[in-house]
Amino acid sequence: MNVPDSITELASARMQARAAKDFALADKYRDELLHAGFEVVDVPGGYELREKKPYITLAYPRDIRPIDLENNVTVGIIVDGFTDDALETVKTIKASSDCAVAIIAIGDTGRLFEQMDKRTYLIAVAPGASWADCANVFLEKVSSKYVIVMDPSTRFTGDAITPVVTELEKGDYVAVGWRGGLVNLDDDWRSVEDKGVGEVDVLFSYFMAFNREAMVEVGGFNPRAVYYRNADIEYSLKIRQAGGKLLQIDLPLIQERHHGYHDVDPDYRDAQSKKTFDRILDKYRGKEAILSPRR
Repeated sequence: MNVPDSITELASARMQARAAKDFALADKYRDELLHAGFEVVDVPGGYELREKKPYITLAYPRDIRPIDLENNVTVGIIVDGFTDDALETVKTIKASSDCAVAIIAIGDTGRLFEQMDKRTYLIAVAPGASWADCANVFLEKVSSKYVIVMDPSTRFTGDAITPVVTELEKGDYVAVGWRGGLVNLDDDWRSVEDKGVGEVDVLFSYFMAFNREAMVEVGGFNPRAVYYRNADIEYSLKIRQAGGKLLQIDLPLIQERHHGYHDVDPDYRDAQSKKTFDRILDKYRGKEAILSPRR
């Protein structure tokens, strides 16, 4: 590790302050070192300097503390691998909007820390964290009025925030998204048909915008949804069962390679997808009264 002379001098000054029992000054130097990106660790006979990560890693999503980015809208992204692609997605968001961005990385964060600033939050959780538990952090712990759960494969090509906020502020819909559809009754609830813009039964988590206060009343994603696939269908029907309405609209978004589907173990993908879809069929199939008008 290449340590600048200025950092070594600060660390030495801290040691001298501690030796003189001037602990307030020693703490001041420690804070300056942390701000400069270095952690000082006391060891027998002296100290060690270590590079400080610009983010922290927690064992579980539930350990994440409340997130206040002082913004009316926060986009939440769950990143599980393929961090360079996610980095490009974050760049498109920030280039097209002044919203806040909250990123939960499962395991490796790659170079995502490069985007950290006053409106960008990054935290890592241990590998194996549930997708639903991460998504629920955005609904439960972000202070923004509007929260968007967005897949890292989706990218902005323009301002996708203003149109969804405009719709949510009207109060007719509690969730607005980019892709969705109607449950296919002819297929015995086993598929969803994309009917284009309009009221829908289901929104997909490629881009789902919520009135967060309404979602607190509905409750969160099913924590048994370890994997994202079909978790958004289950949650959409939960919202409709609670009396909430969902709207699909056209937005300036594109989807790049969806690693979360194409580049995971197919046995894991299919098994976890089936578990969630079986829950959907068991809980909702046949309850046509909760569905939106057919079109």
